[in-house]
Formats: sequence, structure tokens, C-alpha cells
Amino acid sequence: MIIMDFGYSFQNYDKTKHVRAALREKTISHKHAREIAVTIKGMSLEKARNYLQAVVNKERAVPFRRYHNEVGHKSDTGVMSGRYPKKAATEFSRLLDNLESNAEYRGMDLDRLKIINATVHKGRKIERFTPRAQGRATPKIDILTHVELVAQEI
Repeated sequence: MIIMDFGYSFQNYDKTKHVRAALREKTISHKHAREIAVTIKGMSLEKARNYLQAVVNKERAVPFRRYHNEVGHKSDTGVMSGRYPKKAATEFSRLLDNLESNAEYRGMDLDRLKIINATVHKGRKIERFTPRAQGRATPKIDILTHVELVAQEI
């Protein structure tokens, strides 16, 4: 059994001002997670939660700024190319719930919390094979994703 000890990439963490939460080794798209993280950075918890719920309901699109090759344009205001990554948005909503409960445990004011850091890293690769016709096989590689959120009381 391999025991992983994960740290946080956020520097200058102060327990009195900051609160953090992380998702480790989730099977969500790294590209989708990265674009969502860029979008919700700077939002309050309530605004980010409402935004992610709108993404799941396909009311708001997540703008794709880096990974935008052959991504269709959306009619959402301020969004050129974008998508509606439902699975990644759902995981981010759970992470926001975790962040909120961590802040509540610390006695912070939830209305004054603002996301100041959202980091996404690629995790381990899970390599498998899919059997194909005539005795062949095709590799199937899943890359797991780590997500870290840090909020500060403003």
C-alpha cells in the first residue's frame, strides 16, 4: 500500500486569516478543472457556488482561455469559446462545501470569505488496456487531478 502525503502549494498560509481545502486524485478533466479554477478565483463562496450551479444547469458557460482549440463559441456574455463541464463543476461544488465547513469550524464569517487561490495539478496516471479486435489492445490512460482552494476573510 502506497501512502501519499500531500502538501499545499499555497505559500504564506496564516491560520488566522486563511482557510483551505483540497481534492486529491479525482477522475475529472485537468483542463476543465483548470479553467473552472481560473474563473472562480476572486469570487466569494456564495457567488462561486451559484456560478457552478449555473454551469451544471447549462445556464452559464465556463470560458476556455488556454485550452480553446476547436471549442465552440457560446452566447454567454463575456465568453468566446467555452463549455459546460458538469462533472468538474460538481466536484468543485463539493470542495466549496468542504471549504465552507472548514471556515465555519474556525469561526470565520462566511459572507466575508473570498477565494484568493485556486490551484490545479495533474496527479498519478492509471494505465490500463482496452481489448480490441483481432487480439490487439489499445492503451487507456486516466490522469487524476488535484485541486486546492484557499479563501481569505476580507
